[in-house]
Amino acid sequence: MKERVVVVGGDATGMSAASQVRRRRSPENLEIIAFERGRHVSYSACGIPYWVGGVTGGPGALVARSVDDHRSHGIDVRLGTEVTALDLERGRLLAREPDGRESWTSYDHLVLATGATPVRPPLPGIGAEGVYGVQTLDDGEAVLRGLERGGVRRAVVVGGGYIGVEMAEAMLRRGLETTLVERGPQPMDTLDPDMGRAVREAMENLGVAVVCDAPVREIRTDGAGRVRAVATDDAEYPADLVVLGLGVRPATGLARDAGLPLGKQGGLLTEPSMRVRGAERVWAGGDCVEVRNLVSGAFQHIALGTHANKHGRVIGINIGGGEAEFPGVVGTAVSKVCDVEIGRTGLNESQARAAGLDFAAVRVESSNRASYYPGAATMTVKMLAEHGTGRLLGMQVVGGEGAAKRVDPVAVALTARMTAEQVAGLDLGYAPPFATVWDPVQVAARKAVDAVAAGPRGD
Repeated sequence: MKERVVVVGGDATGMSAASQVRRRRSPENLEIIAFERGRHVSYSACGIPYWVGGVTGGPGALVARSVDDHRSHGIDVRLGTEVTALDLERGRLLAREPDGRESWTSYDHLVLATGATPVRPPLPGIGAEGVYGVQTLDDGEAVLRGLERGGVRRAVVVGGGYIGVEMAEAMLRRGLETTLVERGPQPMDTLDPDMGRAVREAMENLGVAVVCDAPVREIRTDGAGRVRAVATDDAEYPADLVVLGLGVRPATGLARDAGLPLGKQGGLLTEPSMRVRGAERVWAGGDCVEVRNLVSGAFQHIALGTHANKHGRVIGINIGGGEAEFPGVVGTAVSKVCDVEIGRTGLNESQARAAGLDFAAVRVESSNRASYYPGAATMTVKMLAEHGTGRLLGMQVVGGEGAAKRVDPVAVALTARMTAEQVAGLDLGYAPPFATVWDPVQVAARKAVDAVAAGPRGD
């Protein structure tokens, strides 16, 4: 009798796992069924802001592998089908088909790749016409339909995280008067406030009105029920279109109801093999799990396609009879607003304090290339290093072309637990079009070495 792998969720983790299993196990001895409640599989949600902004094509351009591609490789993809219950004891799940019929499907291995759901607080008017979330290709299509409507001149983006910042750029590219409203002291709360301030200043220079320390209290509508303004405690910001960029939460309702273990941030807890703790035949990955931060040791929820694809690969190898582990993350992420690039890796100051670390934090201004070479642009680099050991703890960067990817060598250094001194001595590439003689990463590392040598303030 054939074994059966059942996948819940048809995007990065789910279809990567299914594809990896299929490479290792033939249809003669293993059946793979993938349930996806939406209309698309294997697509890049990260590309939606650029599609909306007119930079890329879509939605087809964002699909890495079509349903027909997966089916041709022996994966039974079932679209528009929502899994509503798990029966772990009997090894089966209940799924509702597009016509409303429900049926049970048994499994030998279950892969939970349910992703994350956008934060959508119960504000008055949040369900009004003209208010959009941005999570799926269907969401992107809805925003574009809204933009094509006549009279859309002003956009308000609620939330200043990665999606909020990227959607603000999309609105600018569409020629809209754009306001970003953020409840915190600065946009990009994954950065330290001083670096978030640099993002704010850059956005304002590009023409985005950035309003901080302003929790939204209401989405106000006109007589027809269409959005007309976003209201905070202190002001009202006119809007013909509102985009919500308030972050996401792990979509773990099914897992919670089935009694599977969840972490402090609501994500599933797994072993390094991506097997769910205490559940022999259940695997999970992607935006519905929590992962270990290799710098702090803490588990955290990080919704990124890079991790999701790696999780799927690990799951597929293990179900297919191999051995693989996901080692953890260092918290690397990059983004941009027009020509301003943003990057971070490792810990910021608040995370380092929460981990009980004693550290030095330094900031430097540097350039992406030799000052005499055309197109030189500045960048601000912030670096954290541990007192006593000199171990590198994290880096943040905001600046012009080439700034964001400066985090990559630092991500490697963090994974290898290198010191700031070792980073300062790395043999990085140099030529005038690409860097200064001392790369900005190494300029910051040298300053961190000096700060660590000076000891904690007050000593």
